[in-house]
Amino acid sequence: MQITPKNINRFMMFKLPLGYLSGMRVKEITDTFSAVNIKYKWINQNPFKSMFWAAQGMAAEMCTAVLVMKAIEKSKKKVSMLVTHQKSDFFKKATGKIVFTCNDGTQVANAIKKSIETKEGQVIFLTSEGKNEDGIVVSRFQFQWSVKVKL
Repeated sequence: MQITPKNINRFMMFKLPLGYLSGMRVKEITDTFSAVNIKYKWINQNPFKSMFWAAQGMAAEMCTAVLVMKAIEKSKKKVSMLVTHQKSDFFKKATGKIVFTCNDGTQVANAIKKSIETKEGQVIFLTSEGKNEDGIVVSRFQFQWSVKVKL
């Protein structure tokens, strides 16, 4: 499967149904950047009239994951990928459409290249920031990914 927004969104429907039903959609993927949207609605709400933190986390993680998947695809190698740690900060209630972005694709490509060269696992920290429709940061997530070329 080629790593494109359309293919990832179709994949979600069958393999990540909770993400698909929540309204999470991959909007853009390049070698260095990704964007994932999620809109506040009944299915992803919390009792405080905003988006549940886990729904935000799902979109934030997907934003980093597609960059890892894209870099693996480009490397033409079999590479394992796993989130090994996560931390998050919340600044404002998430209502309306939230767009998570990540600009860490170069870091991912470098880690995969180093894993291929050394045959050892590499750890990278990728940040995904969620902004509301007014451009205000509502949450920031950092994911520690482990990548390792398969021998």
